[in-house]
Amino acid sequence: MYFGLSEDQIFFQDNVKKFLEDNASIDVIRKIANESDKTSKEDLHNGIVILGINNILIPEENGGLGLDLLFATAVGQSLGEGIATLPFTGSYVMAPIAIKYGANDEQRNFYLNEMSKNNVNFGVGFSEFFGSRNESELSFSNNKVNGKTLFVLDCDFATHIMLSDKKGQIGIVSLESSGIEIIDLITVDKTRIFKEIIFKNTEVDILENTSRSDEAISNAIDAGRIVTAADSLGASKAMLDKAIEYSKERKQFNRAIGSFQAVKHMCAEMAAELEPCYSILWHAAHSFDNKEKNKKIMACHAKSHISDISKMVSKKSTEVHGGMGFTDLLGLHYWFKRIGVNRQILGSPEMVREEAAQSQGL
Repeated sequence: MYFGLSEDQIFFQDNVKKFLEDNASIDVIRKIANESDKTSKEDLHNGIVILGINNILIPEENGGLGLDLLFATAVGQSLGEGIATLPFTGSYVMAPIAIKYGANDEQRNFYLNEMSKNNVNFGVGFSEFFGSRNESELSFSNNKVNGKTLFVLDCDFATHIMLSDKKGQIGIVSLESSGIEIIDLITVDKTRIFKEIIFKNTEVDILENTSRSDEAISNAIDAGRIVTAADSLGASKAMLDKAIEYSKERKQFNRAIGSFQAVKHMCAEMAAELEPCYSILWHAAHSFDNKEKNKKIMACHAKSHISDISKMVSKKSTEVHGGMGFTDLLGLHYWFKRIGVNRQILGSPEMVREEAAQSQGL
C-alpha cells in the first residue's frame, strides 16, 4: 500500500514552489523583512491568490476549489520551504474551517462567497481559547466584544478579525468597526507579522453554532497545527538541502567539508529524522479529512514532533555552515527563526502534548 501525496497534490505543491522560486528570492524576502517592502509583498500575495490557495478549503458551491486539508498541507510545505511572507494558516485554513463548522447557513454562504472572491480576508486570534492570559479577558456580550487578543495571525491583508473567548465561542469583527486598537508585536521572525488587538465595545458577529459547541474552534486549531507543522517541515527541508549543497562546495584542507565523516553524520542525522515526519504530517491531515477518532491526537503529535525535529535540523544545518550560517548574506536565519516561532504558534510542544494526553483521559 502506498501512502503519500497524490499527483494532483504534488502538482499543486510544485506550482506554489515554482512561483516562490521565480518571485521570492532571498533578496526579495530580505527587502520585505528588513525594509517592509509593501509593493513586493502585495505582488506576491496577488500571485499566490491567482494560483488559488485562498480557495483550497472553500466548497465549490461557494466559488472555491472544494479541496481538503491534505492539499493545504502540501501547499504549507512549499510556503515554508520558500519562507513565503504571505498569510495562509489563519486566513485560508483556520478561518474557512471555523466558518464551515460554526456558522449558520446565512453566515456560511456570505463569508465563504466573499472569501472566494478575495473580498474578505481574515486575521485569526484564537489564543484566548487554548492559551489565555489573565489580563486579556476577552468577552462577548450583546453582540459586542471587549478585551484583547494576542498574537493574531495573518493580519497582512485582513479585512476582518476572527477571534474567540475561553469557551470557544467565535466572533467576527470588521476592521472598519469602531473601538479597535491594533498593536504590532515584534518577533524574531521578520517574514510574518503578528498583532495584539484591543476591543472596546466593538460590534461582533457571533458564529451561531459556536454558542452551543466548541467543535468549530477545535477543528480550526487542529487544522492550523497541522499546517503550521507543514510549514516547519518545508523550512527544515530547505535548511537540510542548503547544508548538503554547502558541504559540497565549502573546502577545508583542499577537501570539500562534505567528505568529512562528522559533517556526513550531521547531514545523515537530519535526513533520517526528517523522513518519518512526512508520514506523520500526511497521516494527520488524512485523519482530519476523514474525521477519524484519533484526528486530534494526530494533529497534536504532528505539531509537537515536527517542532522538535525542525529545531534540531535548524541547529545542525547552521552548524554545517559554520560562521557563514550566522550571516545575513546566506539568509539562513530566516528559516531558522521561522521554525522557532512556528514551535510556539498555536501551542508549544509541551502544551500540545499535554492536550493530547488529556484528550485520551490520561
